[in-house]
Amino acid sequence: MTTSFIPPRRILMGPGPSDVPQRVLDAMARPTIGHLDPAFVDMMEQIKAMLRMAFQTQNALTFPVSAPGSAGMEMCFVNLVEPGDKVIVCKNGVFGGRMLENVKRCGGVPVIVDDAWGKPVDPNKVRDAFAANPDARVLAFVHAETSTGAQSDAATLARIAQEAGALTIMDCVTSLGGTPIHLDAWGIDAAYSGSQKCLSCTPGLSPVSFSERAVERIKARKTPVQSWFLDLNLVLGYWQSAGRRTYHHTAPINPMYGLHESLVILEEEGLENAWARHRAMHEALKAGLEGMGLRYVVDEAARLPQLNSIHVPEGVDEAAIRARLLNEFNLEIGAGLGDMAGKIWRIGLMGHSARQENVDYCLTALKACL
Repeated sequence: MTTSFIPPRRILMGPGPSDVPQRVLDAMARPTIGHLDPAFVDMMEQIKAMLRMAFQTQNALTFPVSAPGSAGMEMCFVNLVEPGDKVIVCKNGVFGGRMLENVKRCGGVPVIVDDAWGKPVDPNKVRDAFAANPDARVLAFVHAETSTGAQSDAATLARIAQEAGALTIMDCVTSLGGTPIHLDAWGIDAAYSGSQKCLSCTPGLSPVSFSERAVERIKARKTPVQSWFLDLNLVLGYWQSAGRRTYHHTAPINPMYGLHESLVILEEEGLENAWARHRAMHEALKAGLEGMGLRYVVDEAARLPQLNSIHVPEGVDEAAIRARLLNEFNLEIGAGLGDMAGKIWRIGLMGHSARQENVDYCLTALKACL
C-alpha cells in the first residue's frame, strides 16, 4: 500500500526554487475557501497592491497568473504579438531562446540580437536592430538570465524601444524581489516573474504587470489571442476590481495564500532592504568562492547577486560533486544548461535562501567535496 510522501529536508541553493519560510508553508495550510468568496477577493486585491510595490509600478493590471513563470511569459507574448508583428528578441542564454520560441508560435517575425552566454545584452546591437527594422513593434529581453547569472541594463534597453515606438516585454523571473526593478521609471510595458525565486514562495504562480500602453495594444488587436486561458480580455473579468468578479477559472487558492504571505514578509523587510540583503550575501559568497580559487562566469559589472555561476575546475566531475552535496549535505546547487552543461555550477541566493548561515554552509560543504 502506498504511504504518504515525506520529502527530505534540503537547503535549496540552486537556480530555483528557493527555501520557503515556515510562515509561508503555514499560510498554505489554512482552510480552503471558494475562489469567488468575498474574503478571497479581498486577499486578491491585497496581492495586487503588494505586487505593485515589488514591481515598483502603478500599473492597474498587475496580478499573479495561475500557473508558473513560463505561463506568465506566454501570456505576455500571446497578448502582445499578432501574426506578422516584427519582434526584436535579445538572446544571451536559455530564457532568451524561450522568448524566441514564443514569438515564432505567435506567428511573429523574430529579429534576433545575439550575445554570448554569460554576457549582458549589448544595447548598441539593439539600437542597430531597430535602425535596420524600424517597423519592429516589440522588444523582448531577459533582465536576469537564470542560465548564466548575467544581468542586463533594462533601463537603457527600454529607452531604446521607446525611442523606436516599440513596446517592451521583460523577463524578471530571477530578479523580482532580489535586485532593483523599477517598471514605471524604466518604462517597461509587460513583465513576468515567478513565485519560487526571490519571493520565497512555492512554484506555480507567475506575477505579471502590464502598462496602459500594453493594454491599449491588446484592446486594439485585429486577431483573437490564440490561447483561451491566457487571453487577458477574458482573465481581466476575474482580476478586475472587487465586487465585479466573473468566473474564468478556479484559482489555486492555497498557493495564493502562500504568495500573499511571502509578499507580507517582503513588505515587512522593506524592498530596498531585501535588495541590500541579496547583495551582501552575494559578496560574502563571492569572497569564499574566490578564496577557494573558483572563477565566476560573468564579469563583475553584469553579475546577478542572486544567481552565482562559477566555472567547474579542470578535472572535476561536476555532476559527482553536486550528487555529494545533495546526498551528504542535503544541499542543492544547479548545473549548467545548454551550451554550459557540464561546465559550470549555478549557486542561488534567492529569497529565504539568501542568509549568512546558508552561505557559510555552502562554502564549507563545497570545500569538503572539492
